Amino acid sequence: MPHSANPADPPAAAPLGLVGDIGGTNCRLALVDWQAGRPSVRAFESMLCADHATAADCIGRWLGAQGPGPRPRFAVFAVAGPVLDGAASLTNNDWQLCEAALAAELGLSRVRLINDFAALALATPHLEPADSVPIGPDLPGRAGATIAVMGPGTGFGLAALAGGTSAGLLVTEGGHIAYAPTDEVEHAVLRILARRHGRVSIERILAGLGLADLHAALEDIAGTLPTGLDAASITAAAAAGNLLAGTTVDRFCAILGSTAGDLALALGAQGGVFIAGGIAPRLLDALRASPFRHRFETKGRCTHYMQSIPTRVITTKNAALRGAAHELARLAGLEPI
Repeated sequence: MPHSANPADPPAAAPLGLVGDIGGTNCRLALVDWQAGRPSVRAFESMLCADHATAADCIGRWLGAQGPGPRPRFAVFAVAGPVLDGAASLTNNDWQLCEAALAAELGLSRVRLINDFAALALATPHLEPADSVPIGPDLPGRAGATIAVMGPGTGFGLAALAGGTSAGLLVTEGGHIAYAPTDEVEHAVLRILARRHGRVSIERILAGLGLADLHAALEDIAGTLPTGLDAASITAAAAAGNLLAGTTVDRFCAILGSTAGDLALALGAQGGVFIAGGIAPRLLDALRASPFRHRFETKGRCTHYMQSIPTRVITTKNAALRGAAHELARLAGLEPI
């Protein structure tokens, strides 16, 4: 995306604005300056949503702790849920957010809410090579083609960027597409989870709670006593050599690869697929050793098509904030649409 200096650039001492990445678990906030014709993120801090009653309470306390100085006028918050008419209800958090209410409560001129994976998609043209790692071959991707960003965390998000500009941003709730099993074990997992939840979406498996549900289903299939392990305990047990936990993580990675491939086909994501969210960066070794890439590529008559698409895991922690910062620059009139 092109950047150009603006004669009305704000003074260096005044922050251009405030950005946030608000998920089911964490609220990450930062200030944004305008430097050398582009937004720059600073003063990053992460807080637990559970420690605050509302988003305005969390953000207001953080702003108050920044000390004296010019206050930001604009804010863009990336949120883990759909944004409709300037309001959002987080999918895995009971916070309710409204642009007008947040602006009034925080003393800001304008607030914009965007989906968190939309922010990640906006960040992809600005990521450095060190901000992500390849899973499978380190491919360049097709220049100017659609880029997809998806992945598991508290939930499962999906967005895409066509043509490398915000005009091509596709915001979706793709994590709620139905889960598609590919072998007898996964069909058995589907039957077990359907008895518990009814409809089984991608997010029912490819998320933190989903990993625990997958482990419980595999315990049921194996005929072993349920352990009730959560996601962190499962990954720790897998790293320690527990066979069933290792099988669960391997199966999780395989299903992620298959799902990423299906969604890449649906979006025509020949520019690449970035895996984001809180889980994948902690499973890099497991992803590399798993059938992730094989399952991503193995799409029958479209296998050759898939083999040219790069798959990478975003490892930098502030990618959504950087995407939100570019949206903030547009909100302030300093970047083109």
